[in-house]
Amino acid sequence: MMMMMTKSMTNEMQMCVNACMECHKMCMETMTYCMTKGGKYMDITMMTMLRDCAEMCMMCTNMMMAGSEFSDRTCMLCAEMCDRCAITCEKMSDDSKMMECAAACRRCAESCKSMQMIPV
Repeated sequence: MMMMMTKSMTNEMQMCVNACMECHKMCMETMTYCMTKGGKYMDITMMTMLRDCAEMCMMCTNMMMAGSEFSDRTCMLCAEMCDRCAITCEKMSDDSKMMECAAACRRCAESCKSMQMIPV
């Protein structure tokens, strides 16, 4: 993982990086869980959303840690994708693992939204 090059990381940025890393981990774990369960859990739309959300969370983390001038826009897209992933997971509200993933996505989305208000 890259280190912050230009500025020191604020507490808000560190919280967002942590939320993105947790969401990435949760989406990856949930994909594995879904593959083990099979059936309706292998829905292509849901699996694609989990993968895309995990990838976007990692990209967002990397952009913030590198001090990229594009990190605010990356956070905006990450928030949107996390919200959509949460909605997808919440369709299986009777499954605690899916709801755990949805909660991690919601936390990440909120953290990314708060980053849009902070000058980088």
